[in-house]
Amino acid sequence: MVGLIGIGLYTPAEAARLLSLPAATISRWLRGHSANGRQYPPLWSPQIELGDDRTYLGFRDLMEVRVAAAFISAGVSAQRVRAAIELAREVVGLDRPLSTDRFRTDGRDIFLRVVERDEDGRERAQLLNTFRRQYAFAEIIDPSLKGIEFDEHGIPALWRPLGKRGIVIDPERSFGQPIDEASSVPTAALAAAAHQEGVEIAARIYEVPATSVRRAMTFEAEFGTRLAA
Repeated sequence: MVGLIGIGLYTPAEAARLLSLPAATISRWLRGHSANGRQYPPLWSPQIELGDDRTYLGFRDLMEVRVAAAFISAGVSAQRVRAAIELAREVVGLDRPLSTDRFRTDGRDIFLRVVERDEDGRERAQLLNTFRRQYAFAEIIDPSLKGIEFDEHGIPALWRPLGKRGIVIDPERSFGQPIDEASSVPTAALAAAAHQEGVEIAARIYEVPATSVRRAMTFEAEFGTRLAA
């Protein structure tokens, strides 16, 4: 596991509960798939390959899936998202460009340029106007990057899924599993101990405040119920 330090490690099922997406969708995006007689390659190559023919995500994969899902949920076609990723790689210079801080500012232009490449026969001006009218870019990208803290290069460094409420997902700690920020104890461990022994005893066992245990229980209750479809 030494090579995974600072990268994070998630199965599609684990990513699914954190992102509220079907695990099958995540696997399809990272493994590629076929539809209507056509083969679609992966949207990008996963950070992690353990040689067992299973799909794993790193922290950057997790953040990239989160942003891509936001566009598709807003009605942008998967084909257009794929084209935007390919163009953004050239612009940003990284294999996972959507989740970078730079994409927040350059992304709208990237999507407009993708629209310009459309070959369905409609006029270019009409396509551009349709995109501007249909998609409020900031309303898509800002929520999808909410809670992410970036390093000095604009790369996602950690994610606060509950805002500033003391729980972080940091690839540098506990292989990117959700943890109590102050103690680095995984939320799953705190919640499990609380259910078994009670909040106060769990707090003493892990030497954390009882508020941290209750927060972990709330987090696990919310995210733990997000079942992969």
